[in-house]
Amino acid sequence: MRLISCSATGASLSSLTLAFLLLLPCHHVASILGQKSDSALTVVEDAEGGEGAGADEEEEVMVDLKVVKPTAQWQTLKPEEAVPAGSHVRLNLQTGQREVRLGEEQLKYWTQEHREREATQPTFSPDELKQAMKKIKEDLNPDSVASKYRPLEELKRDMAQLDLLIETDVQIMRRLLDQFNSSNSTTEQRLNILHELEYLVHQVDNAQTLCSMGGLQLILGGLNSSDVRLQESSAFVLGSALSSNPEVQVKAVESGALQMLLTALVTAQPLQVKKKVLFAVASLLRHFPYAQRNFLSHGGLQVLSELFRADGGGVLRTRVVTMLYDMISEKELISQTGLDPVLDASHEERVRQYSKVSLEGGLLENGWCSLVPQLLESTEHDYREKALRALLAMAPTCLNQYRSDSALLGSLLSLRDQYQEMVQSEMILGEENSYFAEIVDLIDALQVKMK
Repeated sequence: MRLISCSATGASLSSLTLAFLLLLPCHHVASILGQKSDSALTVVEDAEGGEGAGADEEEEVMVDLKVVKPTAQWQTLKPEEAVPAGSHVRLNLQTGQREVRLGEEQLKYWTQEHREREATQPTFSPDELKQAMKKIKEDLNPDSVASKYRPLEELKRDMAQLDLLIETDVQIMRRLLDQFNSSNSTTEQRLNILHELEYLVHQVDNAQTLCSMGGLQLILGGLNSSDVRLQESSAFVLGSALSSNPEVQVKAVESGALQMLLTALVTAQPLQVKKKVLFAVASLLRHFPYAQRNFLSHGGLQVLSELFRADGGGVLRTRVVTMLYDMISEKELISQTGLDPVLDASHEERVRQYSKVSLEGGLLENGWCSLVPQLLESTEHDYREKALRALLAMAPTCLNQYRSDSALLGSLLSLRDQYQEMVQSEMILGEENSYFAEIVDLIDALQVKMK
């Protein structure tokens, strides 16, 4: 290779030089340009190809080409002068001269402290530059790159020797069901199997496949187990399989899952079991009017009301009230006008199915108009919010009872004052659209309906 001079009007650095300069620390390059010489260097390949006779001999030629050192002030640039990259160059329309000064980044970089530090940095000799260029050339050699990696065929042979057993989700579920049904499986092993199944059935296809394998009956059988841990885990798997999965919901109703879940709620069960059973019931009823109608016909609202009265901690109360709110909101939403029947051909059929879900009579009959306000007595903000949303949803049915309930009227006034103070405190701190402001809006909306 040989070094030639770079004219001020346009010779550009070759790609190889750019790669080399990028490998060098910025302060070393600055040292070469700014201290060692005021010359600009360009590295180009030999015209003959570089690998013929004499290719190993490289000639170095230093040609003086003054490189201007810009300052913070504009200075005139002569035709034979070059400028460092990043400098600002302009044409003075009054004098017709080109002028140059430091760019914004250079102004930050070329401080007096930096210049003093650069003066102490070591410089590179021509021999060192020559060796560095040879190293770059060797690194770019395809043979040297390929030698660092193993051939693909060799990797395939090694993988084949490992004899890996890769199971699909279907094969895994089949194996788990066989192990669960085995008489040699212990309770701990069955609990681990249910844990793995719960993870798998979150995928819609896996849940449907599990049902076709007979897994649904296995899970329902776990609800009748004498071990409360198996009951809890079985209800959890069932709820996960039912979530947003209409095909599994239909099979569960046909298999009698609803009756089994309601039975589990009315019998004496630990709190953790009832929480998972409620989760399964909510998953079964969500967006499934046929299941909701069966739920009402089997006394579901009465079962939930008894559960609400018996719960003193509020955990089950909140889940029950949320379930009621979801059922009411679904029916109200599907009944609203404005949906385009052309874009949603099944809308009319869904309206027909939800019209058969008679919630209003069950809410009045089982005393829900007076039960839900009791949740406002909780100290948890989340519980109060869910109660307020449910009260608003139930207002068309329970409005007369709301107006005659002095305890409810007093609770709303007290809660509004409490949350309004919280909102004002947050506004002082610069917070807007807070969670407490939403609760105030819910209280205001309910008070408007009750007037």
